[in-house]
Amino acid sequence: MPVSAISPTASAAAALPTTGQATKISTDYNTFLRMLTVQMQNQDPLNPIESSDYAVQLATFSGVEQAVRTNELLAEMTSRFQQFGMAEMAGWIGKEARSNAPVYYDGSPVTLSPNPVQGATGAVIVVKDAQGNLVAREEIQLSAAPYSWLGAGADGMPLPPGTYTISLESMQGANVIDTRPIEHYALVSEARGGTEGTKLVLKGGIEVLATQVTALRSPPT
Repeated sequence: MPVSAISPTASAAAALPTTGQATKISTDYNTFLRMLTVQMQNQDPLNPIESSDYAVQLATFSGVEQAVRTNELLAEMTSRFQQFGMAEMAGWIGKEARSNAPVYYDGSPVTLSPNPVQGATGAVIVVKDAQGNLVAREEIQLSAAPYSWLGAGADGMPLPPGTYTISLESMQGANVIDTRPIEHYALVSEARGGTEGTKLVLKGGIEVLATQVTALRSPPT
């Protein structure tokens, strides 16, 4: 009994890679050719397959194979670029990076970089603990100059060690006209690669993407 003809549509669907099959498809071209030869040998002589159908099947498989090889090459290039990025990030270890990541407070002052919006007449830093509870509000000078936060709570006593989020409220009279995370400097202890890009591990284990760092400095002596 003759082998039934394989339509170009069915061939295209069979050639599409699924998860875990990309490498297999890229090495199966000879197997595909053998199957195509058997198909030609067993076709119905009264209803032969059009040569254009063979061309479509060959072109479809070849195109998928080429796409798989291209993806493998791109993945290899991405891996190399990440390695280059990690090598560059190695120079950041031991530096202080500025970002709007959460703050780890251990009793030492933290350098904040406030940036009140234009038109503000006052500025207030708002401190919340890891559970989101408000623990302090502190009015500061309306300036973009670095500010040393001493870690005082609402009662003026030092807060316990831990992770805090600090935001800046720009005031106009008694009204809040803008609220945004405030940037601060933290020591970089490690750089890690990942699917999102290179991450920096800051003091207290806090992680931040390298692309979110806006400044870098040597630790104050």
